Amino acid sequence: MRDPGRATRPATTIIGFDFGLRRIGIATGDSVTATAAPRRAVAMRDDGPDWSAIAAEVAALKPSLLVVGVPYNDDGTPGRLTVPARHFGAALEQRFGLAVEYVDEHGSSLEASAALKGMRASGARRRRVARGDIDSLAAAIILTRWFAGEGEQP
Repeated sequence: MRDPGRATRPATTIIGFDFGLRRIGIATGDSVTATAAPRRAVAMRDDGPDWSAIAAEVAALKPSLLVVGVPYNDDGTPGRLTVPARHFGAALEQRFGLAVEYVDEHGSSLEASAALKGMRASGARRRRVARGDIDSLAAAIILTRWFAGEGEQP
């Protein structure tokens, strides 16, 4: 866990993001339960993220912190989306005036896809697995990693 003394602090909401070139997965979590839940993914448009949809999530959830997944390769070198994901995090910080922290998101989409397909195969999930579902579950995995103490300070 990130902070063993968190029970004595007031609950805070954190939003996690899985940045992608087509969609941005979103998840929310709180500091008391240290758990994360997927929200609806938002589109990446030709001119960038759907900022109005992201702003609606920020306004509805009133987070105290934002966490962005940054992809690294197996050998720890930056991935092709590392720089764009960091630019996205910087834009979040500037637009919403909230601190942004980063977590290595390596493999989170594969993990999310496998989990959702497993749920579907077992009957725990009836509707088909959409790409946005994978992106938002990946954001929840990123946020769960942050709660577990992974990540870096910007």
